[in-house]
Amino acid sequence: GLKQQSQSLRECYSSPVMSVLIVQEQCCVTVLEDNMCTTGINMAKDQGACDSLFSNTCETKTTKMCCDCCLLGKSAQEKGLPCDNNLSVGYQCSLVSRACCVDANEVGYIFSFLSLVFFFCFFGDQSREINLCFQPLSDINECLLGASNCRGGERCINTEGSFRCQREVSCGTGYELTDNNICKDIDECETGIHNCGPEFECQNTKGSFRCLPKVKCGVGYIQDALGSCIDINECVSQTGPCNRGQVCMNTVGSYICQRNSVNCGRGYHLNEEGTRCLDIDECKGPDRVCEGHGCVNLLGSYRCECESGYNFNSLTRVCEDVNECRHYPGRLCAHKCENTLGSYKCSCTNGFKLASDGRNCDDLNECENNPCSQECANVYGSYQCYCRRGYQLSDIDGMTCEDIDECALPTGGHICAYRCHNTPGSFHCSCPVSGYTLAPNGRSCQDIDECVTGTHTCTENQSCFNIQGGFRCLSFDCPNNYRRIGETLARSDTIRCTKTCQPNDIACVLDPTHSVSHTFISLPTFREFTRPEEIVFLRTTVPAYGSYHLGSLDVKFDILEGNVENAFDINKRVENGMYVGVVRQVKPLIGPLTTVLKLSMRNLTNQGDSGQNIVNVHVFVSEFWF
Repeated sequence: GLKQQSQSLRECYSSPVMSVLIVQEQCCVTVLEDNMCTTGINMAKDQGACDSLFSNTCETKTTKMCCDCCLLGKSAQEKGLPCDNNLSVGYQCSLVSRACCVDANEVGYIFSFLSLVFFFCFFGDQSREINLCFQPLSDINECLLGASNCRGGERCINTEGSFRCQREVSCGTGYELTDNNICKDIDECETGIHNCGPEFECQNTKGSFRCLPKVKCGVGYIQDALGSCIDINECVSQTGPCNRGQVCMNTVGSYICQRNSVNCGRGYHLNEEGTRCLDIDECKGPDRVCEGHGCVNLLGSYRCECESGYNFNSLTRVCEDVNECRHYPGRLCAHKCENTLGSYKCSCTNGFKLASDGRNCDDLNECENNPCSQECANVYGSYQCYCRRGYQLSDIDGMTCEDIDECALPTGGHICAYRCHNTPGSFHCSCPVSGYTLAPNGRSCQDIDECVTGTHTCTENQSCFNIQGGFRCLSFDCPNNYRRIGETLARSDTIRCTKTCQPNDIACVLDPTHSVSHTFISLPTFREFTRPEEIVFLRTTVPAYGSYHLGSLDVKFDILEGNVENAFDINKRVENGMYVGVVRQVKPLIGPLTTVLKLSMRNLTNQGDSGQNIVNVHVFVSEFWF
């Protein structure tokens, strides 16, 4: 068995992946434990006890374990118990216990393997060219092997070729740890880390320092924390500094003792012989103790007969004024009470005057003094200023009436249709210089129809069309092969030219345009454009959903020209069973602006287009919103 273990050890030892340092360290640890355990077994055999192994170091712990386990085996042998008792004490303890129970030879056999390990650790394999024991020396970690002598409360720190012990707990304030692991007092005075002021000198103490004043106080004085010298009252700090029959009197830096004399109490004085005390008549004295009041002398004292509104104070022995306002709150005056010497007086708050009884308050009519710039209304205890229409009360003094600028109000832009002019207490509106007149309500602007009033400048060959804020003189001529049908001057009327072809005029017959119409519309510049506005309706005689035998099925509406900024569109809908084209303004336009919308109405049949009608809508956008 030992030969086989030796062979295994040689194979492990010669493994190329095994670090030489690790092998050496583990071999040394094994040898140390072998020696420790052998010491414990010998102690158990020689002394029969393990009590001397009381310290809890790594060395004594292993020694005591082997000692105790050996005593366990010897006890089993003495009692005739089997040596292999299978106790749950660990593998190494079981080996030691069984060895001590059988005989000493087996003990040697058990630890012969550890000795063999020791042999290979320190002597190596002779077949190798380099012996491990003669490898370059490396540091031994005494802390890891438990070979240090650090005491309890100290921590082992390995160093190159040695070790040192360091305290685990710091030294505390005022101390520093030296290289010898000793707590040394810090001399704050020498290192200059004290906080003594210039009037003090530093004195080092163990773990701290003291600040001692440089100035020394003499006898009879004591020094405070700031270094100032304060007189000691020996009469208070000492017990009986003077002899019996004497009185102690403190002086600066000392004291004196005086003989006792007859001491009369308050209200008495010594007679001329100095043998007895006589009453003092304070009422006849020069101090005039009850000035302004009656005085009654008493033995050792006096009493004042106080006037109305005063009370005698027995402690201060004077007549003190009675504060009636505080003693009788709310019962003397209707409003405010003010105390006076020996009495009181009443007063009123603003807006009231004192009544004839001197206690109640009557309302004061402030409007008699005309405090307001316009109108005044008296109210109980105050007054209220108010203004006429078109004025408002000032926020500064609450009395002055200021003109209201109606044109500057948040709604001022809607008071007048065009311009607002503020006037004192009111305002007036105005309209553009030409084309409008002020409405009867004084705010709106009405368009002047120059075509009706005859104030236009159109010639006989021109037609007058009234627009918002002006007029237009227009002349419409029908194209060739077209003739005019009807002519009126109403705003919504149109001028229509229908096709009239000459005989055998094939080009005229084939022309798909049946009629050309002209109409006009005047639009404002919308101030708030929120939704599309319907402005022109193109009505047809084409029935919606007509049958095939009628020859007409549908109508198509288009805007061919003049759609400025794409501000217009045209929709088709059905009204009263007929198709209607609705021209809408979908975007706001800012005037003045003029455009001609060229609209197309095409009739669609089952054979295709059957012709179209052109409508020219002359659109005049005013620069105003009204």
